[in-house]
Amino acid sequence: MNHRRSPLLVVEVVSESTKSTDYRAKRAEYSVLDIPEYWICDPLKERVTVCTLLEGWYEAAEFAEENPIESTLFSELRVPNRQILNP
Repeated sequence: MNHRRSPLLVVEVVSESTKSTDYRAKRAEYSVLDIPEYWICDPLKERVTVCTLLEGWYEAAEFAEENPIESTLFSELRVPNRQILNP
């Protein structure tokens, strides 16, 4: 019997051609897979959206400019948005 586990975190990088899929369709796909956290890194809008799975739905928190990204999975992580978007 094969017991596959879902990843703890998925990170999507938005491009002009994928923005609709990254913001909408992927949320539904990832919630069905029970992925606890999903990040949308959007260099077009210069923000990172952290989506946390709560009772089957994602709650979203946006981080822009110098705001450090906050993660429920990685509580000690304190990385400014700009470091993720502009390494």
